[in-house]
Amino acid sequence: MEAPVNNTLQLFKNLVGTKFQLYNSLFTALPFHKVEKTGVFLSLFLIHCEEGYGKEKSPQEILTSFFEQYTNANEQQQIDMLFRFVQYAERQVVLFDALEDAAFRHIHDMNGTGTLSHLESEVMAEQKQDELASKLQDFSVRLVLTAHPTQFYPGNVLSIINDLSRALINDNTAQVDSYLKQLGKTPFFKKEKPTPYDEAISLVWFLENTFYTAAGKIVARLKSHFPAAINGNNPVIRMGFWPGGDRDGNPFVNADITLRVADALRGGIIKCYYLDVRRLKRRLTFKGIENELAALEQQLYSNLFIPGHKTNLSRQDILDTLYRVRIILIEENNALFLNLLDDLITRVELFGLFFATLDVRQDSSVHGPLIAEIAAGSDLLPKNYTDLSDEEKIAALLKIKEAADPAIVKEGLQQDTLATIKAIKTIQEANGEFGCHRYIISHTTSALDVMEVYGLFLLSGWKSNELSVDIVPLFETIEDLRHAGEVMRSLYANEEYRTHLQQRYNKQTIMLGFSDGTKDGGYLMANWCIYKAKEELSAISKEYGINVVFFDGRGGPPARGGGKTHQFYASMGRNIANKEIQLTIQGQTISSNFGTVESAQYNIEQLVHAGIANELFSSREKTLTMEQEEVLQTLADAGFDAFSKLKVHPDFLDYLNYASPLRYYAETNIGSRPSKRNGSGKLNLNDLRAVPYVGAWSQIKQNVPGFYGVGYSLEQMEKDGKWEEVQDLYKNSLFFRTLLDNCEMAMKKCYFPLTAAYKNHPQFGEIWTIIHDEFQRTRTYLLKLTGHADLMSHYPVDQLSIQMRERIVLPLLTIQQYALTRIREMNEAGNGNGLKEIFEKLVVRCSFGIINAGRNSA
Repeated sequence: MEAPVNNTLQLFKNLVGTKFQLYNSLFTALPFHKVEKTGVFLSLFLIHCEEGYGKEKSPQEILTSFFEQYTNANEQQQIDMLFRFVQYAERQVVLFDALEDAAFRHIHDMNGTGTLSHLESEVMAEQKQDELASKLQDFSVRLVLTAHPTQFYPGNVLSIINDLSRALINDNTAQVDSYLKQLGKTPFFKKEKPTPYDEAISLVWFLENTFYTAAGKIVARLKSHFPAAINGNNPVIRMGFWPGGDRDGNPFVNADITLRVADALRGGIIKCYYLDVRRLKRRLTFKGIENELAALEQQLYSNLFIPGHKTNLSRQDILDTLYRVRIILIEENNALFLNLLDDLITRVELFGLFFATLDVRQDSSVHGPLIAEIAAGSDLLPKNYTDLSDEEKIAALLKIKEAADPAIVKEGLQQDTLATIKAIKTIQEANGEFGCHRYIISHTTSALDVMEVYGLFLLSGWKSNELSVDIVPLFETIEDLRHAGEVMRSLYANEEYRTHLQQRYNKQTIMLGFSDGTKDGGYLMANWCIYKAKEELSAISKEYGINVVFFDGRGGPPARGGGKTHQFYASMGRNIANKEIQLTIQGQTISSNFGTVESAQYNIEQLVHAGIANELFSSREKTLTMEQEEVLQTLADAGFDAFSKLKVHPDFLDYLNYASPLRYYAETNIGSRPSKRNGSGKLNLNDLRAVPYVGAWSQIKQNVPGFYGVGYSLEQMEKDGKWEEVQDLYKNSLFFRTLLDNCEMAMKKCYFPLTAAYKNHPQFGEIWTIIHDEFQRTRTYLLKLTGHADLMSHYPVDQLSIQMRERIVLPLLTIQQYALTRIREMNEAGNGNGLKEIFEKLVVRCSFGIINAGRNSA
């Protein structure tokens, strides 16, 4: 086992590490203003930073001494140099991204553990073909691209990265040089905040350029190896989409945006089909086929390019044409190029005319007041609706027999909520049912929250026996997760709702939020509560004969449920429902894990394998024993206690706001959503969104949400004489090992010397020391438990990648902290002479490179 690891590490060093040094030198030769000097000075500055932090100097001291030692510049010239450092480092990050993308197929075993090749060999070896066919009848992986900030790269930079990767794969130095020059002249930042529609278009790029090809390849391969296993009506892979549909806390998403995004998704997939049909025509030049393909090409063209000429094209129309062509190809043309035709058929079965299902999400607090308004202005509900108990309200909602007049409602958000429900029907008519068939309710706390949405569909003219929409409760906080079972039992016991579920394939989707769970309860408790909620919800659903599907709201970093995701799914016990794997893909995870066809295919295959292998092979992960669950519960309780004490510390949020660029997140112009749910008032942990909260900890390299409380809980177990039980759990539970692996990843991206100066701060010294002590405690106990020499040493390639990325951004971290210090000084002095705005811009610009380099830090 050791040799392959060493070989892979050496490959990484050669293909990424060495090449980065070589191509990085090309930057210094770029024929642009002051670039050469910038590269030289930045190299000196990096060394100066490393030496300075080694001597426990502050960022301000490091920069001051650097300017004194290496330049005779005045303040304006110094600021100009810092901005050039930022621009240069941003492009270094792009180069590193492109090199890793280019090396992906060499660094990862594309036929190894967790891939389709591995699954095929396992199935054949254990004669599990029939079991696989049975599993694939209703199993799928749904990847949902979310409306959270994806990354700081605008679309033109993403395209350059893609082209640069290809040039690097081919060792085409001339092309690499040209693309580096292009990068040197291409702006990296957005001057204006994107609209939700802009966000959608940027993610459609990934659908068209990576997911379309990767997902098609995976299903086509499964079809060719196990033709009896694939059910054309249940594609193994589904794509989901949140930009333009997720209006929870985003005032910029409305019904018109939702319709425009659905139209863009339809246009995106038709464009892919159009290009594929044109390519097919070049090969299938046979009698009887040419005319069929030409007619289909014209139909697709008309839908795409002729304004106002959208034909009533359907998924079935396209498939009928391709099936007719297939018969002629087989019967009259010796099945020549049949594989090309079958690949397109597979993709049409996968993506229909919707490409990705557009989910609608809204907060539970929006629906009750809207229904009360309708009750007050009509006879459809009791006038005293607001005074009724939950049970009486549900009974009243189920008696609705006709649609409400939208004119009753005057308030803008309420009008839009009704318009959105109407838009869902419009989208289904144009894109098919899968175009938009899920309504997700944030902060679900009761059965009434779900039934109010059910009632709103009835009030919007939908008939109960024709409601082609799944209502998805989202449980997020620790308290909500603990009560999720009661809520679902109440819903399942309702006869009308049970009838609705039977019409929806007897399936209930339940969403569980990692991000807010971690923010609420800390790392261990959030993950454990979600695991326990899944166990309980699986048992209750089974009791009522309902197929439950869990939809995981996961962010990029471990603190928000990210990290080694496929290991997480492989670790689920057998008493957790496993019909489908559904998860959000967000943060830089979209570009880092799915940015190329190779990486997208590999990572999707890992998820497919994780979902199938658990059920097919008896040797896979077993359910936790009662004793193991008790150990995990004890650990989670201790971690929760530690985190709870931290977050009620009077300086906790003030410190984060003081030391990090938290308050500048709204100015980065990467997402349309506000950074807080409540736009006014004092900074509040409940209102603060998980992306800026976790991202801010990441930018000061403390990553508190990803590790805090883990060391304390392990220490308590040792003090209580239960260390052997923890060791047994680590040895025998993949779930626990995965939790700690992801915790190590979060910690590997910490760098406390950056903020060490705060330990002497009169107000924040105590909170910094508390966090630092817990980091050291967690590191000590993790290494003791795992037996590793260093954090992540069992993943040497990932470890080296993180180390190299962190070294690239160390100058940016230093500059950002320096700029924050200067801003505070100006605030205290009551003047800035125009410099304050410049330093604020510098803080924001540093964020781009820092977050992009982190790959999964937001």
